[in-house]
Amino acid sequence: MKKVFNVVFILISISFFGQSKTLNNNKLASKKNSPTKSVKVIPQNNSIVLNENVPLLIPQKINENYGYINQNGKFIIAPEYHIAMFFAEDCNLLNSPNAKAKKFGTGQFATVEKNNISYRINKTGKKVYQYKAADLGRCNIEFKKQLFHAYILNGSYGIIEDSKFSDAKNPSHFRIYPKYEYLHILEGDDLSNPMIVASNKDKFGVIDVNNNIIIPFEYADIKRNYSWKLGKMFEVTKDDKNYYYIDTNNKSY
Repeated sequence: MKKVFNVVFILISISFFGQSKTLNNNKLASKKNSPTKSVKVIPQNNSIVLNENVPLLIPQKINENYGYINQNGKFIIAPEYHIAMFFAEDCNLLNSPNAKAKKFGTGQFATVEKNNISYRINKTGKKVYQYKAADLGRCNIEFKKQLFHAYILNGSYGIIEDSKFSDAKNPSHFRIYPKYEYLHILEGDDLSNPMIVASNKDKFGVIDVNNNIIIPFEYADIKRNYSWKLGKMFEVTKDDKNYYYIDTNNKSY
């Protein structure tokens, strides 16, 4: 079954395991292990909407396991999973040769893993489907070419717009002239206004293609994964150990 999850992990929308940071930053002092925290679960209270741009249910890790909180920070689904992804479509199941499995590929379900077994759960936390290799169809993902790319000049990173760039010696050809220690354009739905993970003075933040600061440069790392595409959120850490999600207002969850 682990093999099944590996296939799912690669092909469906993945939210947890992005690239690790590439800079050799000085590690912040690790915090001492805190006592095990108790978790109070509030069942079926998952409709609280404080921000329409983020999911109603957000993965959160506590005591080494993942569960789901609502936008108020209350656990709705108890933390019992080794892996928990955003509620999102699974194209492998949507294209399944098994008609009964297809319905579990919609965005009403999330993929989780417990004891090396992968499941789809509903928004009350009920396991409604266990992954089977025979049920996995082929994802027909349309390739969309990025309009912008990171460009390295003299060891610094900038941003170019492919259709307008031809001369690296001309500063006006850059959308953002190279000045950052690192840049990575996150995958998202809006190719004309992507979110960009950036590093400046050994701190990570998020900017847009107009060099506006979306998330201030105050984090030790920001994962380069699918959390922006799936949940309009960023997975961040301030201590190089404990990751959590923030929205575009820099509100943590």
